Amino acid sequence: MTVKRVALLTAGGLAPCLSSAVGALIERYTEIAPDIEIIAYRNGYHGLLRGDSIVITPEVRKNAHLLQNFGGSPIGNSRVKLTNVADCVKRGLVAEGQDPQQVAADQLVKDGVDVLHTIGGDDTNTAAADLAAFLATNNYGLGVVGLPKTIDNDVYPIAQSLGAWTAADEGAHYFSNVVSEHTSNTRMLIVHEVMGRHCGWLTGATAVSYRNLLDETAWLAGLGVSRERRDVHAVYVPELHIDLTAEAARLKTVMDTVGNVNIFLSEGAGVDAIVAEMESRGDDIPRDAFGHVQIDKINPGAWFAKQFAPMIDADKVLVQKSGYYARSAPANTRDQELIRACADVAVAAALDGVSGLVGQDENQGNVIRACEFERVAGAKPFDVTQEWFTSLLRDLGQPIGSAVAH
Repeated sequence: MTVKRVALLTAGGLAPCLSSAVGALIERYTEIAPDIEIIAYRNGYHGLLRGDSIVITPEVRKNAHLLQNFGGSPIGNSRVKLTNVADCVKRGLVAEGQDPQQVAADQLVKDGVDVLHTIGGDDTNTAAADLAAFLATNNYGLGVVGLPKTIDNDVYPIAQSLGAWTAADEGAHYFSNVVSEHTSNTRMLIVHEVMGRHCGWLTGATAVSYRNLLDETAWLAGLGVSRERRDVHAVYVPELHIDLTAEAARLKTVMDTVGNVNIFLSEGAGVDAIVAEMESRGDDIPRDAFGHVQIDKINPGAWFAKQFAPMIDADKVLVQKSGYYARSAPANTRDQELIRACADVAVAAALDGVSGLVGQDENQGNVIRACEFERVAGAKPFDVTQEWFTSLLRDLGQPIGSAVAH
């Protein structure tokens, strides 16, 4: 296949890789195939369905490296599921009776696009997989090459999603300030709610990154500025059962001894229990276009704080969420290196006519390659048996506990 024009789109929630990945793709095409035209659809699949695109000009191509300095997405995001026809109709993206995939495919043809680069998480890339299958089945002759963006790090078969390392470091920095609030009241309970709907990787990685900051800090324990008060005292993830009674007893001892308690909580931990409680009251469960429970509207952090506070005799409770802070940061050096490596392979795949999701294939020794779209899926659970995580829990004196079935 001769590639004359490629299109880029970013979709889903933000992650510290979108701007960097857009920049890296533009730079790589400019480096090895400068004659290939590049356009970008504004606001993800929303822009594709509406035919809303911009041309990447020579000036932008020349200065694309500057995108490494920014968070967010320079071309905008949205949450649109092409196979959710009713939602696309409701939002005015397609007319009644139209198939969004057909509309998207026809728009790509109209725009002269040979390869579509999607940069997004599990929903974005399963949508890309569906679109790629539709294009192939209907003989459109167009390629789709995705890059894996999600701070949850929960996409099959990708070993390390782009932006996740940065999000962990940024969440750690966020909490390094919030933790000082323990000095504002006696017996303070602080719940740090970290993003992660189904996967606890980010919560664990954020806790480790934060404790690395503590390792680099000099303390003045004689005046109460101690590591013990600023340390992590519990880490809760969706993959492990949480025994509230047993944990409350353990944390009560911490509160009595240290004077405060700091919990790192994955937003997906305990969601099933919260939803069951809401349903028992007859409450409506808010869900998005993909059918996911809208976690920000059910507030797991507040729910856990409400359970624990009386059980550990907390005088004051503070719940803080680092998600938007962490996901909006520019990619750090470690992520930028992975992003550039993946972008190079993505461009090569596009030029070779190979579709797929480009990333570290965990089933092939973490080699960066275009993973077949039929293997792409979301909600990959965090492997809680990894030594770095079990070591973290041992250091905290927290039982590893039993795994939750997925």
